[in-house]
Amino acid sequence: MDNKKMVDYSENQIRRLRPRCRFFNVVLILAITMLATAGCSPQKAATPYKWNIPEGFPAPNVPDDNPMTREKVALGERLFNDVRLSANAKQSCASCHLKAFAFAEPKTTSVGTTGEVLNRNAMALVNVAYNGSFTWAHDGLGKVENQILIPLFNEAPVEMGVTGNEKAILAKLDDYGPEFESVFGNDDINFDHIVKALAAFVRSLTSFNSDFDRYAYFNEDEALTPSAIRGMDLFFSEKLECFHCHGGFNFTQSSKHAMQTLDLVSFHNTGLYNIDGKGSYANGDQGLADITFNPKHRGKFRAPTLRNIMLTAPYMHDGSVATMSEVIDIYAAGGRGDGVNNPLKSPFVQGFDITDEEKQDLLNFLESLTDYEFVGL
Repeated sequence: MDNKKMVDYSENQIRRLRPRCRFFNVVLILAITMLATAGCSPQKAATPYKWNIPEGFPAPNVPDDNPMTREKVALGERLFNDVRLSANAKQSCASCHLKAFAFAEPKTTSVGTTGEVLNRNAMALVNVAYNGSFTWAHDGLGKVENQILIPLFNEAPVEMGVTGNEKAILAKLDDYGPEFESVFGNDDINFDHIVKALAAFVRSLTSFNSDFDRYAYFNEDEALTPSAIRGMDLFFSEKLECFHCHGGFNFTQSSKHAMQTLDLVSFHNTGLYNIDGKGSYANGDQGLADITFNPKHRGKFRAPTLRNIMLTAPYMHDGSVATMSEVIDIYAAGGRGDGVNNPLKSPFVQGFDITDEEKQDLLNFLESLTDYEFVGL
């Protein structure tokens, strides 16, 4: 296959290769205002970043005011793993985004640096550079930099606890001066620079070395087992309709890149709950509706990438599904419990018949999306 053409494949063409809360908006406005007043110095010449992306794949979109450089990515990685970035120096970004789990964590929901339990499961950080939307249910963030403001500055719930502790946290990071000088042209340690460095590191987390990639894009016919190939055919079939929400080379409709500027339908109600018979979800978390205030958006959450999905259990926005086998059972049933009759449920979640053998084939295909090199195995 001509690698230069491989990203042009639609889901059906690939099949034929072989027979969190309203407070978010307030935080975003306050933090952006603060960062805008921080001041930025001209950036020194630095080493251009070389993407770890196969030939023929599109480059991600990168903001003009935050170009990728090797030095910035390295600084962002160090900050990502530094507990001093939290108010009490007990938690880093990496505390909830562990590399071994595709930068997710094996907990139902995350816990903030003060011990406050969050409502949602930590999303994996896989090919975030291609995301068209961010978090489980927010349609207005636009870019990684804006998303990073939420865990840093959010007060309800507290995650990193930066709000009100900005000066104290920055003072603890004074040893970063030479790195900030190298990356940003001065040694001024401020949250504008911190956020930009973190965003650069998160964008660098690309994953394209799974068995599926080798089979679909690099002519390695033996990379997938016969069972996984059957599972792939099921995945891209109208019977299961998985690809409608998890389409494209990143296996999610929430994508933007040089060859696709439109963000497709990113948010879906999958029938997990129907608390009041009118479509409400559990624990007061109404998904996208908490941002848009549109009652028709209750229970709508972003379909995450399925790359490395077998490493990121538990599943769903609230971590309420322990295994991928259970996820398949829920979709086969057309929802979970009363959620089957949720009036706002996606039309693609109607249920389907699947045999035990077919289910195992589908699980084997999803396993083939695991990139063990990405997680250091």
